[in-house]
Amino acid sequence: MILSQELKDEIQTAYSTWLSSHDLKARYGQRLMIAEVAKTLGKIQLGSDDQRMGEPAICVVEAGTGTGKTIAYAVAALPIAKALGKKLVVATATVALQEQIVYRDFPDIQERSGLDFKFSLAKGRSRYMCLSKLDGLLSVDPGQAMSLALYPDEEGGSLLSKDASEIYQAMLQALSEGNWKGDRDSWKEIIEDSVWRPITTDHAQCTGRRCAHVTQCSYFKARESLEEVDCVIANHDLVLADLALGGGAVLPAPEDAIYIFDEGHQLPDKAVNHFAHHQRVNNTRKWLEQSGKILANLGQEAGEAAYQREIDRIQPIIAELTALLNQLWIMFEDMLGPEGDAVETHNDGLRIRFANGQLPAAVMALAGQLYSLFSRFENGAARVANLLDDDLAGHNSIIAKDDAEIWYQAVGSIKMRAQSNLGLWLSYSTVDNKDEPPRARWITALTNTAGMDIEVSSTPIMASDMLSKNLWQRCCGAVVTSATLTALNSFDRYITRSGVPVNSTFAVVPSPFDYNGAASLHVPNLGVEPTDAEGHTLAIIDFVPSLLDSGEGTLVLFSSRRQMLGVYDELEPAVQSQVLLQDHHPKHVLLELHRQIINKGFPSIIFGLASFAEGIDLPGSYCSHVVIAKIPFSVPDDPVEAELADWIRRNGGNPFMEIAVPDAAIKLVQASGRLLRKESDTGRITLLDRRVVTKRYGQAILDSLPNYRREIA
Repeated sequence: MILSQELKDEIQTAYSTWLSSHDLKARYGQRLMIAEVAKTLGKIQLGSDDQRMGEPAICVVEAGTGTGKTIAYAVAALPIAKALGKKLVVATATVALQEQIVYRDFPDIQERSGLDFKFSLAKGRSRYMCLSKLDGLLSVDPGQAMSLALYPDEEGGSLLSKDASEIYQAMLQALSEGNWKGDRDSWKEIIEDSVWRPITTDHAQCTGRRCAHVTQCSYFKARESLEEVDCVIANHDLVLADLALGGGAVLPAPEDAIYIFDEGHQLPDKAVNHFAHHQRVNNTRKWLEQSGKILANLGQEAGEAAYQREIDRIQPIIAELTALLNQLWIMFEDMLGPEGDAVETHNDGLRIRFANGQLPAAVMALAGQLYSLFSRFENGAARVANLLDDDLAGHNSIIAKDDAEIWYQAVGSIKMRAQSNLGLWLSYSTVDNKDEPPRARWITALTNTAGMDIEVSSTPIMASDMLSKNLWQRCCGAVVTSATLTALNSFDRYITRSGVPVNSTFAVVPSPFDYNGAASLHVPNLGVEPTDAEGHTLAIIDFVPSLLDSGEGTLVLFSSRRQMLGVYDELEPAVQSQVLLQDHHPKHVLLELHRQIINKGFPSIIFGLASFAEGIDLPGSYCSHVVIAKIPFSVPDDPVEAELADWIRRNGGNPFMEIAVPDAAIKLVQASGRLLRKESDTGRITLLDRRVVTKRYGQAILDSLPNYRREIA
């Protein structure tokens, strides 16, 4: 399909209608973005099988703050997706932005643009309450053997706490009265993970259409609505999870979808995390012991040969796995001991990173045996789950349906964790392809209230190959947009990290903000650089009191918790009392306290880390000054970043200039972007790091920032 005149007219009319209804004038950057998206997606051609012909149509657009990205991609992509008979999947980086689009932006576009479309919110199973589990928790006597099935991840099947029980009772009442739809995000209060985890599920534990509560299931009700809409509002994590299941499990298959990745700069890192594997050796040993007890109890409950035969085949495998993990523990303990090579000390404890992803032969051999045994264990758990599925369907009626459902959840949980172990031990028993970036592999000795444990980790250093294979080459089309996609005024970093095809459409559209007139960038001379950690901290302590002079809102961003706490602890009490420290309040509470103080006419200073440098919206007087303690270079001891640096170095590159500087430039743009949130905003940015002046890379970082007035001492 080459973009027809009819579609062009529909897009232009929708945009004009929306602008007119809001009494707004067209923004130059917004118009450019609409044109780029429409031109790119308008090239999509479908074959007789309704599948894309030729290369994927992908548009990567960096759109500055205030451009109005949502209306731009919506009015361009919705008509094209409908004309092609494809679903539009809008994926955001956070649930918060996802809900903003669902409850504010898209209803507005639907009402005021003249476009005829339906949309629905999509979230994964883990965001929804499982009524079967909730009912089971409130009705089963924790003293019975069945309780062990309800708590497969808790040692000994811990009893239900009084507080949790009261919350569950309130949830059940809210559901019955129609005051709650069963999703975590709409519950009236924040729900702790320890309370939520027992009442949610995943695809391995869910009995689907066989569940006695399926007609009332919050997840299935939400999923059914996706079939009837033109546009699905999801998030990056859900898209990645769906792709990992082959695509089309929850969301439309990539071949039938046009994706919009809002906040697309986060997609590569989210993909890396999604394909990471982490397991703790001692915790896994305890879980195996617990799994053996659960399966033994199931065998006794069933009292039938088919069940007992399968369970009897699994129990020796559990014993072998435990013995191998004991060997691995001894091996790792020796490596992490005082005589061990390459042992690093970091915040969590002792750590060894296996350089170049290469493992000792003895570790690889043990990992290969673990992979083989976990594969047999997972297959055995799957066979037991199939027997339970037959009972749920009424084919055997060995176990009552209500009981079979609880056992199915427990066995499904066992199967999922076995699969998770499979991924880790496959990685630890496989040699990386020399032509591809290696995985980062490391072990960490951890000490907590439960005692010592050793965490085994494996993570891709880049997700470009996985995204290319599973997403870009399969999708009908895609738009990636964010205010920060370029680094040092180039898309090269994003292409490398994301795997997006180099022949995609790349565009930078301007923000409507008058950066030069509205904001200034100060780089004072503190007489010390951040490389002198102690001296730099003392200089910031001396600087902070001056922030109270304006009587307005200030955001101070630190790159390290140690420095943030060091500055806070040494402030005079009168100054400290006007500082809101990130560690003292939940994020949403701290921001609300800050607004309340400013509303009363008093100054307020927020001390925050990286999570406050992105996604924080404090317009007007709530934030008229952003202070950045230092250039936000990544922590040098992060094992993934260290492995990536080694790989670049081996290939003749300079990791500092190719990774550290571009990454820091993007983070600095994001941090400074907390200042101007509306066209009427004004203020200043202060960078307490003169390396932008004294180092050769400094000018490139300065030039990557918006055109703020510069005041450099």
